[in-house]
Amino acid sequence: MKRSTERFSCKIASFEEMNEKWAYEIAHSGKDRANWLVWREQHFANYRRGYLLPYYGILNGTTICEATAMLRSEIVQNSDGLVDEHTVYLSAFRTVEEFQGKGYFSKLFRFLLDDLRQKGYTKATLGVEPSEKRNKEIYAHYGFTEFLKSGKERYPDGTEIEVEYYGKTLE
Repeated sequence: MKRSTERFSCKIASFEEMNEKWAYEIAHSGKDRANWLVWREQHFANYRRGYLLPYYGILNGTTICEATAMLRSEIVQNSDGLVDEHTVYLSAFRTVEEFQGKGYFSKLFRFLLDDLRQKGYTKATLGVEPSEKRNKEIYAHYGFTEFLKSGKERYPDGTEIEVEYYGKTLE
């Protein structure tokens, strides 16, 4: 019997881990590089202020998936009803392509939700573009079935996108 030497862990990322992951994302951002540079600075500033928690899934020492919990309304667009002292907004769901569909993100997501419950949050929300059918199916699978509202979000370069917001009670 062959034993797996694979080591996967979930954690709240350190500043050094975030810096490495953001360098990877910017290097792979293509035409959206300018937006990614702005988002990185905002992310780091909000991390330093304690306004967000970056959750990372790490396989054999390399970050392969992530999600961010936004804890303050002032850092979430259209935040009314999406974030407060008991409600957290989740964003930045990413998995490196070669590791998609292998259950790593599911493990990270369970870890994130358990941690947020322990921190006293009773509800989680997220946003998804209406055209992202596959993502909507995945979020529904995770229990995000309560439609909250629709709205527009703006990227740093001025691009506007339509977003649907969904919620889930954390039990």
